[in-house]
Amino acid sequence: MTKPLPLLALRAFVEVGQRGSIKAAALALHVTSGAVSQQIRLLEERTGTTLFIRERHGLRLTEAGASVHPDLLEAFGQMERAVDRLVETGARQTLTVSTVASFAASWLVPRLGRFTRRHPGIEVRVETTSALVDLWRDRVDVALRHGLGHYPGLHTTRLMAPVLVPVASPERVPRLSGPKDCLDYPLLHGSDRADWPLWLAAHGVADDPRAERGSSFDDDYLLIRAAASGQGLALVPRIHAQEEIAAGHLVQVLDKPWPARFAYYFVTRPDAAELPAVRAFREWVMEEAGE
Repeated sequence: MTKPLPLLALRAFVEVGQRGSIKAAALALHVTSGAVSQQIRLLEERTGTTLFIRERHGLRLTEAGASVHPDLLEAFGQMERAVDRLVETGARQTLTVSTVASFAASWLVPRLGRFTRRHPGIEVRVETTSALVDLWRDRVDVALRHGLGHYPGLHTTRLMAPVLVPVASPERVPRLSGPKDCLDYPLLHGSDRADWPLWLAAHGVADDPRAERGSSFDDDYLLIRAAASGQGLALVPRIHAQEEIAAGHLVQVLDKPWPARFAYYFVTRPDAAELPAVRAFREWVMEEAGE
């Protein structure tokens, strides 16, 4: 009788071979490093073959290990895709989307009803965080990320690049004749404190140490709230502030929009990029971004 395949050991071998590290493989598999090491040892004992060579910065596949690793990697990929298809045959599908709170509140959530009406069989679960999620580990299907688009190993689609506009509370609207006058008032910053200096330079204002002074916030939603409460001038993406401006909670103090360095990107794992639910959500988001 043929022995059953040692699937746990094979999976551990694939992960270590792909990541070059017992620890990284353990994180991906949600087990301990000791458990991964044990599975590798069991597989080497069963096959009578050394599969890895330990080096200074991790593990390297032996010639024998490297000869079978691509086939096993593809085999597990096929099994995962088959399971995904089984899941998708259910009555409803759940799509987990991660993004920052400001983008979710000002842009994504107000539009989400249109996606639900178009795809009633897909339930969207929105998670907000300012941290960079690990799509391989955190059970997230899609991330709508704000950055430069450099996401190695992931499938990336550029959505849109928002423009930045200077805003303030309508109760404390400063008297400004041009961008340079902003330096006479408290400036509110994002976490990297880069936008005000870049915006001022783009509008011909010479370097000034006042451009980097003031409170900073790690999310545009908090930045908008600080500006609306009269704490100073904020430079924020217009798509985040337009609802507050329309409601009279904020005022755009100068008509000087400026392209942000960053853009919004649709990011997913390569193995999930063509799943029907992910593809449907990507097509819808791109359509909304185009409008």
